[in-house]
Order: sequence, then structure tokens, then C-alpha cells
Amino acid sequence: MKNKLFPFDLPIFMEIGLRYVRARRKTVSQKRDGFLSFISTLSMVGIALGVASLIIVLSVMNGFQKEVRDKMLSVLSHVEIRSSNGLENWQEMSAALLKQQHVIGVAPMLQTQGLLVRSGLMRGVELRGVDPLQEQSVSDIPSQIRGGDFNELQAGAFNIALGVELANTLGVQKGDKIAVMVPQGDLTPAGVLPRQKSFNVIGVIDSGHYEFDSSLAMIHWRDAAALTQNRYPTGLRIKLDDMYAAPLIASKLNGSLPPGIVALDWSMQNRNWFAAVQTEKRMMFIILAMIIAVAAFNLVSTLVMTVTDKQADIAILRTMGASARMIQKIFFVQGLAIGILGSIFGVLLGLLVAANIDVIVPAIEAIFQVQFLPKDIYFISELPSDIHTDDVVKVGSMAFILSLIATLYPSWRAAKVKPAEALRYE
Repeated sequence: MKNKLFPFDLPIFMEIGLRYVRARRKTVSQKRDGFLSFISTLSMVGIALGVASLIIVLSVMNGFQKEVRDKMLSVLSHVEIRSSNGLENWQEMSAALLKQQHVIGVAPMLQTQGLLVRSGLMRGVELRGVDPLQEQSVSDIPSQIRGGDFNELQAGAFNIALGVELANTLGVQKGDKIAVMVPQGDLTPAGVLPRQKSFNVIGVIDSGHYEFDSSLAMIHWRDAAALTQNRYPTGLRIKLDDMYAAPLIASKLNGSLPPGIVALDWSMQNRNWFAAVQTEKRMMFIILAMIIAVAAFNLVSTLVMTVTDKQADIAILRTMGASARMIQKIFFVQGLAIGILGSIFGVLLGLLVAANIDVIVPAIEAIFQVQFLPKDIYFISELPSDIHTDDVVKVGSMAFILSLIATLYPSWRAAKVKPAEALRYE
């Protein structure tokens, strides 16, 4: 049978199934068909909205994860080698690491806990000693300095750069002096006293990540060594050309490093945060998948109504020689067409919104005079979006499978209609 929508011949069961999806509203019986087609359209729209919502939410969550991860990695290194006793041969180790695959930068680090004191205010900080020239090859911190020059962190000058939130809390700015205390102490007649040194503030670090901006203080590693009386750096910071290779590189290093020295990749340093994000993403997927499930259940009721209304048609087809399997295929095609069209429209709508969310959200904020992401709270002024192909395929496939399952019972019920009973009152 030739179908107007297709340039080729379709099997009769596909022709009839697709005809039930379309609406015609001329005669009384066709108005009833139109109502059923309207219900089918609602089922299709429900599936499409569920698919689109899931794709949009997953893309936004991926965008947030990427945004926060990038801000973390602007301060953190891809891989860190740490030793509590210091790395005596750190220069030879750096040269050897630079010859390794994927390694594009290595810099020394001396990290300890410290206490900043200023006008009666005290704040605990992560005191990180670095080499300003080599630090540029492993992080973005040198470009994040505001109001100063990162190269002013010279050995023996006892200069310091503070996170912007930390500087605001202590009320310091460039040119001010601040006292730095470390846990390592000196033995005096009064007992063990923590070491203390006055540092000059040369600028603030604005990484855009509150955790680092409120707790990070950076000095030259040789100044940190003089303060803590360590002769060598306590670690090496490594940058890779592929951050996703960091776990493999760290694992290989741990297999070759001597006892007491450990290699950590960026995902291990923030394991709890990344685990929480993945758990939240999985839960959001499950919750929003319920929308698609509800639309699939609605598809079941639509097909059951169609089967009930078309019992006379089914009986006539059976008397004309149609098999029960053919009747089952008719309604299977109808449900499958609704599910496929709903999935396709949902994927297209989801991709369209997710790809333009940076335009859509500001427009909504301008119309309703609201701000979804205040910058002073979230440090992100725009709603990020990152579309992952595997998420799109996963959502579209799930919608299709649910639609496929939803057609099984109605098509089975249609195949069980008895012609004699169906035509008794016709």
C-alpha cells in the first residue's frame, strides 16, 4: 500500500498503525479518531519533555562539574609527588620526570600549615612554598595575581601572596606586612615557641574558587624552607598534556618511587567532592527519568483506549484474514512511532536548549528581574552547560526502550480481541 508520507510501499500493518497516529476530524467517527490522536500527541509531548529535561539537567550538571574542576586545576597540579622528609634529589627527579610521556611541566613545592596574624586577627592557612619561574609551567596561579607580580616572590625577600578572600578577611592589601607562624618551633627557656616571620604582601590570588581563595598563602619555597628549617622541597608539582592520564601516571610513579614518597593525582586529592558530584548526577538521572516513565505509562493508557475504540476495525480485519500477530504489529507500530518521535523531538529540544542556555537564562533573568546565580555567592555568573554525547545516547535509548515496553501489553490485548464479540453490538 502506498503511503503519502513515504515514497515507497509499506506493509499493511505499518500503514494502519501510522494512520492511527494521525488525526482526522471530519465525520463523527473521525472526530473520535481525532481525540485519540490528540491523546497520542500528548503522550509524544510527554516523552519529548522528559527527554529534553533530562538532557538539559545533565548538561548543566556537567557544566558545573567542568567549571569547578577547571578552577580547581588552575590552582592544583595534575599530579603531586609528596615526601614528609623532603626530596633531596628533587632536581634530578624533575629532569627525569620531564622526559616522561605526557609530562609538560614540573615545579618544586614546600607545603605546610601556617597561621597568619594581623591586628589581632588570626587565620589558619595552607602555606605553599613555590618557585615563581617554574610555577608558571604547572598552574595558572601566576596569571591570577591581582595588584602585583608573582615574580616578586624572590628567595630571601620574604614576600607573600594571599587568596583574595583571605586578604579581605584579614583586611590586608599590597604593601602591608603580616606575621606568618608555622607549627615547627624553637626551644627556648620559656618552652617550645612556634617560629614566626614578618612577610610583605605583594598581591592577592583570585582563582574564582572560594576554598582556595580563603585559605591559600604562597611564598618562595626557600623562604618556606628557612621558616620550617627544611633543606629541600617536600614535593613536586607535575602538569600533563592530558589531565585524564593523571591516574595512570600517578599509578606508574607509585610503582617506582622509593618508600616514604607517594604520587597523588588531582582526582585523589578531591575524591570526596568528585564522588559527591557523581552520586548527585546519578540521583538526578533517576529522579528525572521518572518523567519519561510517567509518559510511557501514559502511552500504555493511550494504546489501551485505541484498542478499545478500534475493536470493530480489529474484528473486520480478522474476518478478512488478518492474523492475531498482524493485529499485534499494528498497535506495536503505533506505540513505537509515538515513542520514536517523542524521543527524537526530545533529544533535539534538549540539545537546542542546552547549547543555548547561556542566552536563554539571561533572557529569563532580564524578563523577570531575577538572578539565579549571584556572583558573590557562587562565583559563577553564568549557568554553564557541557553536552556529553554518551548522556544524550543514554537518555534517548532509555526513552525508546520504555516506549517499546509500553506497547507490549496493548498490542497483546489487541491480538486477543474476538471478532464475534466485537461485532455483536455493531
